[in-house]
Amino acid sequence: MNASQFIKLVQKQKQIPKHIRLYLVSKNHFFINDGFLKDGFESKLLIQNNRDSVLSAFSKMAFIFDEIIRLRIVGYTNNQNSVELMYLLHLIPVNRKIRTFLDWKLFSPEFARDMSRLFLVRSHTVHCVSLNEVQYKPDKKITLSETKGFNLFKKDMVKAWKHLLNVYALEQEQISWDILYKEIKL
Repeated sequence: MNASQFIKLVQKQKQIPKHIRLYLVSKNHFFINDGFLKDGFESKLLIQNNRDSVLSAFSKMAFIFDEIIRLRIVGYTNNQNSVELMYLLHLIPVNRKIRTFLDWKLFSPEFARDMSRLFLVRSHTVHCVSLNEVQYKPDKKITLSETKGFNLFKKDMVKAWKHLLNVYALEQEQISWDILYKEIKL
């Protein structure tokens, strides 16, 4: 069984045990939480040239970061350890998570560098009123208020999102879907 087959079976379930918490990346994304199967994020990252849209995209990436760590450490179990881990993850800066993924060999040095550059934009965006004040530095400084600058940033974000989802999907493959489905069927 794979993730897609698992999702089809779970969609038929009327009730899911509350001790299961799992973000599922397949053609579509789903989230099992609190006994329900809910829609997840869109597979395609859409970013508009405004502060809220940029911050929303980074929030989605940060969520996937935490889910990768969660999946590696506590799996799909939603218990006190999971709650405490999520609390700690919210205290850890993104740059330390990126470094952790590099140490775990989930990110290549190049991808870790690219993610660090992208998340600098997030830090600047959080502390500004508009994107006119934000610069992106892939090779040279460019401002996000310029069409060329925003389009380059957007292209790099979309590429990073796709790669991040692939990293998550590889981690997700470690799940024994048959065992998890037996847990859910109870």
